[in-house]
Amino acid sequence: MPDRSYLDWPFFDPAHRELADAIDSWAADEIAPHEDQEDDVDALARSFVEKLGKAGWLEYCVPADCGGKFETLDVRSLCLIRETLARYSGLADFAFAMQGLGSASISLFGSDALKQKYVTDVGRGKRIGAFALSEPAGGSDVANMTTEARPYDNGDGDTYILNGTKTWISNGGIADQYVVFARTGEAPGAKGLSAFVVDADNPGLEISERIDVIAPHPLGTITFTDCRVPASHRLGEPGDGFKVSMSTLDIFRATVGASALGFARRALDEAIARAKAREAFGQHLSDMPVIQTKLAEMAVQVDAAALLVYRAAWTKDQGAPRVTREASMAKLYATESAQKVIDEAVQIHGGTGVVSGNTVERLYREIRALRIYEGTSEIQRLVIAGQTLAGSEGN
Repeated sequence: MPDRSYLDWPFFDPAHRELADAIDSWAADEIAPHEDQEDDVDALARSFVEKLGKAGWLEYCVPADCGGKFETLDVRSLCLIRETLARYSGLADFAFAMQGLGSASISLFGSDALKQKYVTDVGRGKRIGAFALSEPAGGSDVANMTTEARPYDNGDGDTYILNGTKTWISNGGIADQYVVFARTGEAPGAKGLSAFVVDADNPGLEISERIDVIAPHPLGTITFTDCRVPASHRLGEPGDGFKVSMSTLDIFRATVGASALGFARRALDEAIARAKAREAFGQHLSDMPVIQTKLAEMAVQVDAAALLVYRAAWTKDQGAPRVTREASMAKLYATESAQKVIDEAVQIHGGTGVVSGNTVERLYREIRALRIYEGTSEIQRLVIAGQTLAGSEGN
């Protein structure tokens, strides 16, 4: 049974404690049996979306007007679910997270018609969403985006013509729709971007490459060639694309930290079990001061990460319009510290820690990408510095 003492922290309500127990019990039965399966990741990701939808967990990813649990997304709930799923399976966590990230822009900025068409079925596990922001020449440098959406009046109503390439797109190849960011030119740089909902079967959209990574999940490159999208599929006003993307990431960046926290908690549990079971030089590893020191440092890093993650989530849930600083701190520290915790878990396991299929070996591969996607650690440091400097101007 995982340590639940952190649920007594004042960040949580009784409903959150009930949720933590419920999702853990469900995941132990439905997700744990598949935690080491990596053969057909597309099929497994789809099956996880279906399971999560049928069980009602995806209702936490969408607002109440689309069949969700809350009027607005409850970030603490999202973090608790991601942390728990990540303890059992990185791919299950991925499937849940992408349903939220892939639809939140529509929930926040879409028309009622778009929300009913796309978001409602995402919350039921009947549609799969994706968030298409990164490009080959600029993952973190959003302002230099080159994908273009050109307005065009074909006589039947306003249309945009999309041309360009998106890459590192999670759910690329299995999504039913993509939230795509493109340059519409209202202003230079980030102010000249807009966001659109594009159906996966829209003519002119092609999955030009599937990308294999060390922790397998559906990932691909998307090419748009004269892809026509109705103006009614634009999210917000022309030029709102940067605001759409940052508002979405403001919610989900803290949940990336929660995923890392789940990986770190599992690694600490595995390390403790190994240290108690393994004997060397006539004693258990857990009796050796050098191992005790490692476990102590791992425990501190886990708790510190949890405090930052759930502070960010709580702050957003209290109605803060933006939690850029808090979410960036949570994402940065939780992912960086989880990498260290997992590395120590591998070290405590010795040679078995690098055997393919071992839980800590899988965690070692799973954690690495979290320090890159949704803003690299380097970008998070720049964001935190900018927010800190801006906050000191009145002092």
